[in-house]
This record gives sequence, C-alpha cells and structure tokens, in this order.
Amino acid sequence: MSSATVEQQYDVVIIGAGAAGLMCAISAGQRGRKVLVLDHAEKVGKKILIAGGGRCNFTNLWVDAENYISGNAHFCKSALSRFSQYDFLNLIDKYQIRYEERAHGQLFCRDKASVIVDLLLDECSLAGVDIHTEQDIQSVHKNESFQIQTQNNHYCANSLVIASGGLSIPKMGATDIGHRIAEQFGIACTALRPGLVSLTLNSSELNNYASLSGISVDASVSHKTQFFREAVLFTHKGLSGPAILQISNYWTPGDHIEINLLPDTDLQQQIEQWQQDKPNTELKTLMSTLLSKRLVEWLISLYLENKPIRQYQKTEIQKIINSFQHWQIMPSGTTGYSKAEVTLGGIDTHELSSRTFEAKKQPGLYFIGEVIDVTGWLGGYNLQWAWASGYCAGQAV
Repeated sequence: MSSATVEQQYDVVIIGAGAAGLMCAISAGQRGRKVLVLDHAEKVGKKILIAGGGRCNFTNLWVDAENYISGNAHFCKSALSRFSQYDFLNLIDKYQIRYEERAHGQLFCRDKASVIVDLLLDECSLAGVDIHTEQDIQSVHKNESFQIQTQNNHYCANSLVIASGGLSIPKMGATDIGHRIAEQFGIACTALRPGLVSLTLNSSELNNYASLSGISVDASVSHKTQFFREAVLFTHKGLSGPAILQISNYWTPGDHIEINLLPDTDLQQQIEQWQQDKPNTELKTLMSTLLSKRLVEWLISLYLENKPIRQYQKTEIQKIINSFQHWQIMPSGTTGYSKAEVTLGGIDTHELSSRTFEAKKQPGLYFIGEVIDVTGWLGGYNLQWAWASGYCAGQAV
C-alpha cells in the first residue's frame, strides 16, 4: 500500500452503482449499516438512463418466475416475492413519479429515466450511503475482512457485494469484473452469451432480405415451445424488434425460428372466403389488404406463384398458409454484446443462497443483479430482478 493510499473501513462495500447495487445500498443503509458503493464510471445508473428508450421501463405488473431464464428455475422466486413490483411502486408513489402502463403490463416513466436515478440517489442519501465514482478496482482480497484496492484508495469491509452487471453494452462501461472475482474465489459461472439481442442473417440471405429493411409487422415468433407476440422489424443486418429480442434468449445457433405474420387470422378460412367473394382477384392484391404490400410481394416472389385466388388448389393453399404463418428462418448469429440489452448466464445460482445471495463457499461475499445466471424477459423484468435481489441482499449484509 503506497503512502498516498487511504484506508477506509465500511460494514459493506458494493461494487457497481447500477440498479441492483444502489437498491442493495439503500436496503443495507436503512438497517444502519455503513455502506459504500464503488463504480468505475463517472456517474451512477448509466444503464437505467437509457432503459426503455430513455423512459425507463422500471418494472412490470405481471412479474412471475416464469418470466426469467436460469439454470435453476426456482432460484428467483424468493427474492421476487419478498420485494415485488408493488414494493417498487410504493417508492415511485413516494416520489410522485408519473408513469404509464403500456402493452404486456410494462410500466414506464412519463418523464426522463433520470427521475429513477434521482430517486435512488435520494434514498441512498437518506440512508447515509457513500458513493464513490471513477474508482477502478485493482484487486480484491479476503483476510479477516475483504480488502478492496482502487487506484488511490484501500477499503475494508466485512461484507462485499458484487453488483457489476454483465457484458452487455460495453460502451456503457460493462466489464467482466464480477465474473473474475467469482473465479478468484472458486465460484462457478455458467456460459455467457448476449441476450435480448437482434438476430443476424448470413450474407447470401441478407441479399434476399435487403428489400424488406425498415418494415415492421405485428407477429408471433416462436422457437420450439416458446413464443412471443410483438413487433418484428426487418433490418439491414437481419431481424429485430421486441418479439425477436424476446426469442433471442431461447434461440441457439443452428436452430430456426418460426414467424406467424398473421397471428389473428384463420388464413384457410380467409382464402376460402376470397375464393367465393373475389375469385378473380390476385393473391398479391388480397394479401396486401392484410400485410405490407412490400412484404407480401417479396414473400410471394420467393415462395409462391401469384395468380387469381380461385385458381389455387388445396395443396397450394397450404403452401400459402405455411409461407405466411409458419415462415421458418435460420439466423446466423446475433449482433453481439454491443447491442444486447442483457447477458445470459452468469454466477451459477447453485453457488448462492436464494434468500441472501451470499456465496456458499465464501461467507460475506454476495452477488446480485445481472451478474447472476438469472435473465428476465424484455419489459421491465430485469430491473425488477435488480430491485428484488438488491433489496434482499441488503437485508442480509
């Protein structure tokens, strides 16, 4: 330790000033613990500020364990029940933050996402929490207590909480420090990959799809038994939009996804009706009353023959149905961590207490939020996991 280094003693040091870290600090500070939050960024809550397009989709009315992906499906249940979406809404109401409900129970701020960060900082202040930004963690050791060394400070704490997030959106400061600390203490980590991310197509497929770029359609997207009904956006790289981001959490390389472009339509019945009412009208014209003309023309040119609707036989009608309602696409990959909203995988939940988030192999060491192998759907579920896991760990440290 250099002569310029200052040693500071805390009950709890939290690495990461994001949603989970700040909530943990509030929860612990309210119990009278002396708490310090460290972050390498120049300001706290950077991912909160960009969440929900800058309006922060801060939770969801329909939170359930089934909305999360983990190697242990039961792990998240305890925390989600002990700090629910309604508990966070109590905080929202306390600060008179205006919000609105959107599709699928998603709750967004009516104003900028900064109101959520301000709420967290105000609660930290009330709880006596110290926050030090621009602190690069150089080393972490455990003697009688945890020793945390930054570029110019040395901190000691009986409890160390890792709330450093995942690898997604590195331009926001994402690092693998949480996974490295876990490895240092012999704590297992499951395989990591980008989640809630756009899917890409190989170059030959992209040439075929180029004319669709910019089209958005309300569709149902499925992979095996999992499906989502939301918007699909065709891009210059492949497929995006909420339904694609959702299914990306379940897709694995080498698998196809299936898109139903007309999830509310009985296309068999519709075609039979057209054959009666508009027998001489071409398929392209009729389908363009249901979907984007550009998309219809492209699909027909690729998979079907365009002719008057009366001329289609049963086998041809089935091919139309398959093309529009069972359209199978084989993605080549994803746009990676730079565009991913979350990281799938993380600290193996079997290594942690589901009640306290303490590592079973290392007393006093806790992991919360995105760094754990618990990933929520799009729609406020990941922030609710951050609030819940942070609160519960804060009650234990």
